[in-house]
Amino acid sequence: MEDEYVDPKNRRRKTNITNRHHYVVNNFNTVLDMQIQELGNRFNEVTTDLLTFMSSLSPCRDFRPFHKLNLLKLAEMYPYDFSFDERDKLMFELGHYIANVKEDSRFDNLKGVSDLAKMMVETRKHIDYPLVYRLIKLSLVLPVATASVERSFSSMKHVKTELRNRMGDGYMNDSCICYIEREFLLQVSIEDVMQRFQKMKTRKEQL
Repeated sequence: MEDEYVDPKNRRRKTNITNRHHYVVNNFNTVLDMQIQELGNRFNEVTTDLLTFMSSLSPCRDFRPFHKLNLLKLAEMYPYDFSFDERDKLMFELGHYIANVKEDSRFDNLKGVSDLAKMMVETRKHIDYPLVYRLIKLSLVLPVATASVERSFSSMKHVKTELRNRMGDGYMNDSCICYIEREFLLQVSIEDVMQRFQKMKTRKEQL
């Protein structure tokens, strides 16, 4: 690795760099920077914070990822779901919650937040800790909501093009739905569409 790197395109030209420098700096670090930039473009600071705070709910390894301050910050990111008073109550509820579930053997060996939510309902702890359970439900909904939003924006690039940039909001929404759910709409027969269109209002001719 410490030998001089030989350019395969021109073996006579000296590169003055070692093989280690070529593969580590020119290749590995370059690819790593590209991946970090791609992740940064896909996951902004808010999304990264959400994912970090969500990980504090994980029941893995005997609830070791649990972090009360991160969960309180997660609740602050949902001001319409947690009032100021509820956030104060959540701080005390989290302490009782983690002490309770660690002592309950039924919460051992859970693999994720979804398993945690199911076990809380089965043990009826979602009634004892309603604010914690609300936080868990919001964490489970977040990935689905994020993916749906990304699919919606991606579909807009295909639906609203330069040639079709004057469509109204209603027509664009209908077109986006048809594009996003195109696999489901392929199961709908043309006859059903024609009958639905015919029944919308009285028409002079039958389709």
